[in-house]
Order: sequence, then C-alpha cells, then structure tokens
Amino acid sequence: MNKNKKKIHFAWWILVGVSIMVGLTRGGLNSSGGLFLTPVTQDLGIRMGDLSIYFSIASIVTMIFLPIAGKMMAKYNIRGLLMVAAVLQAGSFAMFGFMSSVWGWYLFSIPMAVGAVFLTQMAGPVLINNWFKKNKGLMIGIMMAVSGGLGAVLQPIVGTLIANEGWRNAYIIIGAAVIIIVIPVVFFTLRMSPKEKGLQPYGADEVTEEDESKTPVLEKGVSFGVAKRSSALYALIAFFFFITAIGCFAQHVPTFAAGLGYDGIFASNAMAGWMVGALLGALAFGFLTDKIGAKNTAIFAMVLGLVPVTILLTSADNSVMFSIAMVIFGFVVAAIGTLGPLLTSALFGNKEYSQIYAIVALGLAVAGIVALPGYGYIYDATGSYTPVLIGIACMMVINIVLIILAFNGKKKLEKAGAFN
Repeated sequence: MNKNKKKIHFAWWILVGVSIMVGLTRGGLNSSGGLFLTPVTQDLGIRMGDLSIYFSIASIVTMIFLPIAGKMMAKYNIRGLLMVAAVLQAGSFAMFGFMSSVWGWYLFSIPMAVGAVFLTQMAGPVLINNWFKKNKGLMIGIMMAVSGGLGAVLQPIVGTLIANEGWRNAYIIIGAAVIIIVIPVVFFTLRMSPKEKGLQPYGADEVTEEDESKTPVLEKGVSFGVAKRSSALYALIAFFFFITAIGCFAQHVPTFAAGLGYDGIFASNAMAGWMVGALLGALAFGFLTDKIGAKNTAIFAMVLGLVPVTILLTSADNSVMFSIAMVIFGFVVAAIGTLGPLLTSALFGNKEYSQIYAIVALGLAVAGIVALPGYGYIYDATGSYTPVLIGIACMMVINIVLIILAFNGKKKLEKAGAFN
C-alpha cells in the first residue's frame, strides 16, 4: 500500500531553504542597514553622508564580484560557498557593532558585499532554475514574496533591538542570529542539482511542449561565450539597470512625501503599502510568467508602471491617490527580483545559467551606484521630484523596447544554432 504513496520531492526543500536564506539575508540584513544610520551617526558624531558611503562601496564590490561568483558557483560545492558567504555577510554585519570609526564600515562592507552576492542575488534564482521545471516562475515569486514578508516582520524587531539594546548590540545579535540559522539551513536543505539526489527536476515529466517554449529545457541553452557576444545579453543588462533604477525611487519616497506636506507617519504607512505591493507583485509576476511567458509579463509590468507615475505627477497632493500609487509602484518594482532571473532563463536557457545571470545582474549593481545619488542631486538642483518621475516614465518605455530587442536577439541565436 505504501509503495503508491509519493514522497515529497526534494525541490520543495530547496524552495524552503532558499526562501529562508534570502529572506534573512536580503529582507533582514540588507534591508535593515538604514535603520542604524541615525543612531550610529548621532552616537559617533559621523556625518550621514560619510557613513552612507559604505552602501556605495558595497555596490561597487558587488559589481566587480558578480562575474566571479557566477564562475565559482559553476565550479565549487554550493553548500560550502553559501556557508562561507553567510559568515562573510552576517559576520561583517556583526563586526559593525565593534566599530568606532567610519573606516570600519568601509572596510567590512567589502566582505559583507562578497557574501551577499551569493546569498541575496545568485543562489536563489540558480537553484530554483535547476530544481524546478514546472511552475518555475511561481517558485521564484514565492521566494521573493517570503523575502519581502520576512523583511517586513524583521524591520520592527531590529528597530526594537536598537532602542532597547543599543545599536552595537543590535548589530552583533542580528549578525550572529543570521549565521546560526542560515548555516544549518544551507547544509541540510540545499543541493546544486537534482542529479546529486538521483532525481529529475520537479515537473520534468509534466511540462508540455507549449510550456517548453516559455521555460527552456533543462541543460539546454546558450553557452556563456556565445551569450557574451549577443545583442540579447546587452538588452537584458540595460533592462536590469533601468528596472533597478526605477526601484531606487523607494529610498526617496519619504523625502518626496515630506516635500508635499505629508508627515513621517504617513510616509511610513505609504512605504508599508509599497512593501505589500511588492509582495503581491512577486507572486503575480511568477504566476503570470508561467502562464503567458516572461516577455509578455515584462511588457505588462512596464505598462502598468506608467499608472503610478501618472498618479504622482498629477494627483500626488491627494493622500488616497498617493497611497494607491505606492502600492502599484511596489507591485511593479517586484519585477527586479522575480522577472530578472526568469527573463535570463527564457532568453538563454539553463546550460550556463549562473555565469550568464551573474553578468546580467551587473545592471543591478550599476543602477544602485548611479540612481540613488542621482535622484538626490536632481532634487537638490530643482527642488522637485517631477523630473525624476518623468525620467522613470521614460525608463519604463525604454524597457519595453529593450525586451522586444532582447527576444529578437534570441531568435537570431536560435537561427544560428546557438541553442544546444
């Protein structure tokens, strides 16, 4: 009787493991960094701008290390890499608690960024891409939704720790807790390939030919060398850059709201709406990618993104409309974490996915370096975010063109026989 009973496919443990890992490192460590800026600068007498430079250093390190990380993941044991990465990222975060000079943040932001490349950007999409053939988009959406949900839960916890235990102890407690949780999760739940467990990817025996056109066959795709010379790759890098630049506007929402006369409580609630929208968007984009394909989903996201921009340009002084715009904006920006990996897979297949995705993700790092201070300089020069919003609308239109160009580039690769 028990012979007919199906065991739980190990792919589900992969999903649980990467969701916890990404949630704690991306939604926890990365997202909580801003909460420490005010108490640290006030206690040590450091200027806010000087301390904030460590974010830029981390972005530069990320940009440099992404291609290296892609090659390392293709070559070395994934569990060993991720456990070392957890010590680097969370351990460096904990070390901030012992620092008394801004140079400490500059120094430890380097190993922190190196670890974060593996944990927050590379591992999740690569592992889900390897383990799931059916509903791959939804699984990435679930991973990103869990990350956003954990981030929303952890932010008030971090704030309470800072208030009750002081910023030094908060850094140490959070960093140590992440190491203690993430290392066992990685060791017991994560494997690079189904072959390591003698399995096929989840849904490998159920995917139809129509589905195959949306999600490439496992181990079939373009080599890294060929991808580097394709127009599709450069169009996708540009897409990553612009969608991330659009998402960077989130950091300026409190200033934008204050300039319109809204108080801090309203701005906080508006950002909570943004996070709710991002959580829903991660799930929706994953589901839609499985149903209508990555190309159509990306175009839909960019068209939808014009709605909140229009609202903010015309009705931002209406608090209800402002809040609605934030929810839709968050929904659209969820495309950064969800659509990026899925577009990479749809365009280039799975053959050398980790190395190709590492190059494509350079657009993420560059956008963080350029857009965040760029929006601030525009506001300083004009006293308004209107030029920024107009620029964001233009970037969404450009992204539609880039998606079309990327998939035209894929057709050229197919005609040239580059998929094998």
